[in-house]
Amino acid sequence: MKRKKLIIFDLDGVLVEACEWHRIALNEALREVCDYEISKKDHEETFNGIPTRVKLKILSEKNIIKSECCESVYRLKQEKTVSIIEKNANQRIEKMQLIDRLKSDGFIVACFTNSIRKTAEMMLKKTGVLDKLDMLVTNQDVKKPKPSPEGYNKIVDYYKIDKENVYIVEDSPKGVESAKKSLCKVIVVKNSYEVDYNSIKEKMI
Repeated sequence: MKRKKLIIFDLDGVLVEACEWHRIALNEALREVCDYEISKKDHEETFNGIPTRVKLKILSEKNIIKSECCESVYRLKQEKTVSIIEKNANQRIEKMQLIDRLKSDGFIVACFTNSIRKTAEMMLKKTGVLDKLDMLVTNQDVKKPKPSPEGYNKIVDYYKIDKENVYIVEDSPKGVESAKKSLCKVIVVKNSYEVDYNSIKEKMI
């Protein structure tokens, strides 16, 4: 059956409960290099859902950390993220079933994340859904990450599907902003535990 509908998932906090992993990894790197860490409140209100380099740029522009430290923090954060994924990511049967059933319903299934490709593929592979996705777009595949809608538009344009037949599933404020700017239909979830077949189908307009 030729699929004419498209659903695009965010990764962290949607397909994988990894937002906290990124926060922990970045704070560990910041503490080691700059003797600083982002509070949970600031993470939730300002930094959640944006790429690591953008977070570091914000901290540098506010003179919280030195600009010359940013690259060292970035590299260390990625190393720590890989380690945390290896220890904590597990196969998610409900996510595998979600994608299989959506495809049976006629959906093309894609993912757009502000994570880099290496860690995104690691998380998706260990979750068990990487090979089930029709497309994965990361922050390395776009000029402007979320809250820009570039990544979502890239996927929609590739499949040439009317936006009235496209659903985007997001959790973070920056991700929701990005999805809304794309003019596709948006499904907002609180975390990855809300993301299963029945819950997603109930939220479809």
